Amino acid sequence: MIQQKEITLPAFRRGYHLVTRLIEEKLPELPETGLLHILVKHTSAGITLNENADPTVRTDFENFINKMIPEDDPVYIHTYEGRDDMPAHLKSAVIGAEITVPITRHRLNLGTWQGIYLCEFRDYGGPRRVVLTVFS
Repeated sequence: MIQQKEITLPAFRRGYHLVTRLIEEKLPELPETGLLHILVKHTSAGITLNENADPTVRTDFENFINKMIPEDDPVYIHTYEGRDDMPAHLKSAVIGAEITVPITRHRLNLGTWQGIYLCEFRDYGGPRRVVLTVFS
């Protein structure tokens, strides 16, 4: 069986934000075993799994990706939506817009130190639409 729900995450400032609990709160009752697929429906945000305990990891993510994909690079042509727009598209392509998490015993089967990050790459990205699909 497949269940699907679209939710809206609140607007976050630019950066990497743990949203595991926000997503878990919106999920239907999970099956004994299955998969949860998560898609963020935006080209300037991403979603990934990583460290859920030490917030400096999220700061390091932000600093590293900004160094890797800087704003105001003269090679960018797509600049009419602001200096953060084209870098946000590139960051989204690198990080990705979807993840899949196993479900075991009616719970997300994440590692002890894993959490789901919403990666907000725009200065003012606004609320973000996310599709949650449960496969059982």
